[in-house]
Amino acid sequence: MLPSSYDRQDCSLARALEIVGERWTLLVLRDAFYGVRRFNDFLAHLDMPRTVLSNRLRSLTDSGVMVKVPDPGHSGRWLYELTDDGMALWPALYALRSWGERQSGRRPRMFTHDACGTPLHPTARCEKCGVLPAPNNVFVSPLGEFTARTDPVALGLRRKHRLLDFLPLDGDAA
Repeated sequence: MLPSSYDRQDCSLARALEIVGERWTLLVLRDAFYGVRRFNDFLAHLDMPRTVLSNRLRSLTDSGVMVKVPDPGHSGRWLYELTDDGMALWPALYALRSWGERQSGRRPRMFTHDACGTPLHPTARCEKCGVLPAPNNVFVSPLGEFTARTDPVALGLRRKHRLLDFLPLDGDAA
């Protein structure tokens, strides 16, 4: 197993990788920006081992990127929410997503600024307004055909959705 620490590297990027560089972590964060908050919804949408998800969520909460709060709708269960430090990762995650689109030649979703409806630049900026909108000021909309996935999160992403709004909704059951 590779170490998850870059102690000998005098570099801020190495520090960031210690927090978000493990396999699956960026996808957990992506889903958190989509509005996923419940463990079982992360699990169903990401198809990752339960133990790995548990470890990634614990690491993200321990590092202050996410916070674990009681789920008011389910006694004894928890919600995972992005903190301000987690929200600060939005432009980097969006830029990586844009890079991935260019590499794959696929664009399954469009992200638009809610104030003007303009698609975001690959840097997450709105070129029309000249601002970097906060994630809760961004809509994500599906483009083209849907995947065959039928988990509640995938179903919720089949319609226009404001980032950070709770997903899945009650009507998104598989």
